[in-house]
Amino acid sequence: MSENAVLRLRAQRLARATRPFLARGNRVIRCQGCLLPRKSCLCATIHPQPARNRFCLVMFDTEPMKPSNTGRLIADILPDTLAFGWSRTEPDPALLAAVADPAWQPVVVFPASYADAGRPVHFSPPREGKPLLFIMLDGTWTEARKMFRKSPWLDGFPVMSLNVTTPSRYTLREAHGEGQHCTAEVAAELLAQAGDQQAATALHQHFEQFRHAYLAGKPHHPIHQQENHPENG
Repeated sequence: MSENAVLRLRAQRLARATRPFLARGNRVIRCQGCLLPRKSCLCATIHPQPARNRFCLVMFDTEPMKPSNTGRLIADILPDTLAFGWSRTEPDPALLAAVADPAWQPVVVFPASYADAGRPVHFSPPREGKPLLFIMLDGTWTEARKMFRKSPWLDGFPVMSLNVTTPSRYTLREAHGEGQHCTAEVAAELLAQAGDQQAATALHQHFEQFRHAYLAGKPHHPIHQQENHPENG
């Protein structure tokens, strides 16, 4: 597979690190493309797709270094995905230039309840007008809220508050609250609602393959116990 924006950001973040980044499972020998164990590598199954709309990932500190990150899956399927590290005081000039590009309509993907009164909020992606630039704040829920609150350059953009009705299938990390979905799940639903169905389907399939391969290497994960005892749920 070809390198994408998240992998490039990961390499930059690793180069700046003053000590080794020890994620869970750091002793596993991983493919440096999909970050799965080499025996479970998915790189050959990745098939990039065209889409009218685009994603811009703003990633909190070590997020691009985590094998469980799913923002990377978006960049696998949509090669023109942008990815930047977040800074409260010094946002990347390339990030500011990207969101100021007049060819795109930026929207900040975040729950409407956090938008200030009077701020425009969309509950489904507009299909008319400019292609959308979905700005996604990628990190833990606490980190995402911090990025939303402390990024003044975001304040002038509408909020895209998506209601995903299907339960999350992520399970690679503990969700902050019921009904929350991972970055890739939200992105796939955004694509579907925006009319990019082919890309949405490809991203959903890629996420499911990634999820299965990731969990296959964790035999003691609670999901395996649930699958082996279906009467419990």
